Amino acid sequence: MMNRYWVLFLTALAPIVWGSTYLITTEMLPAGMPLTLAVLRALPAGLLLLLFLRQLPQGIWWLRVIILGVLNFSLFWWLLFISAYRLPGGVAATVGAVQPLIVLFLSRWLLNSQLSRISIMAAFTGIFGVAILLLTPSARLDLTGVIAGLFGALSMAAGTVLSRRWQPPVSALTFTSWQLTAGGLVLLPFALFFEPALPSLSMLNLVGLSYLTLIGGALTYALWFRGLAILGPSSVASLGFLSPMSAVILGWMWLEQQLTPLQFIGMLVILLSVWVSQRTERKLALKIAQQVA
Repeated sequence: MMNRYWVLFLTALAPIVWGSTYLITTEMLPAGMPLTLAVLRALPAGLLLLLFLRQLPQGIWWLRVIILGVLNFSLFWWLLFISAYRLPGGVAATVGAVQPLIVLFLSRWLLNSQLSRISIMAAFTGIFGVAILLLTPSARLDLTGVIAGLFGALSMAAGTVLSRRWQPPVSALTFTSWQLTAGGLVLLPFALFFEPALPSLSMLNLVGLSYLTLIGGALTYALWFRGLAILGPSSVASLGFLSPMSAVILGWMWLEQQLTPLQFIGMLVILLSVWVSQRTERKLALKIAQQVA
């Protein structure tokens, strides 16, 4: 049982670290180059891991890795940037928070997982918590931004579930290197065509990119895919609610942004949602294990 909690803790570190992406991007990286920065976040990390691990996909895994790289990185990041540019941050994050709910239904369809009403309620509660945490009365809606946010959530949710359905006989780190490389290569021509050349980078820029590449890319996605393989998508997906909470806390700590009592309530609602979801998924896992035994 302790092993499950340890895996859960390590997996939760991924969305917590991803919550720092906004802070790093706005404070340490060049502005107006989202696709280029996405490529620099994924491709160098993937190539470095490939050089270190020296293991390439075989047979059908080439196609599967390309599909997963597009879903988890290329398409997801592209749609995420569209949503972020066209919507206020709070609206974009709230729209993206539907991802755990989509994962539950896709897991039922593609993995034949049990679908618990409590898990569905917990997912809706998490979305509500994110809305309380981030939305403001003056938040505006943009149809294109909302659609991009929804399809971005669908893309990442599909990639999450398929990453569990398609489990290669390799380590989580190797699996991560394949997907990062594939996702970065697919994004590369779009970045070169649609965005200007990368300017000279300062030491601050290099530090920020190194963090996003090594910590926010290679390490966290390895933890995420390892958690998927052990815990399953339904259990891991709810941890995604920790990302916007992490972003708000970091904004408060480093950018001196103010937190309202309502936002603290939103955090408590998110934590309650994650706790209920994990408790429900653990009970389902124990029930399935007893039935198999």
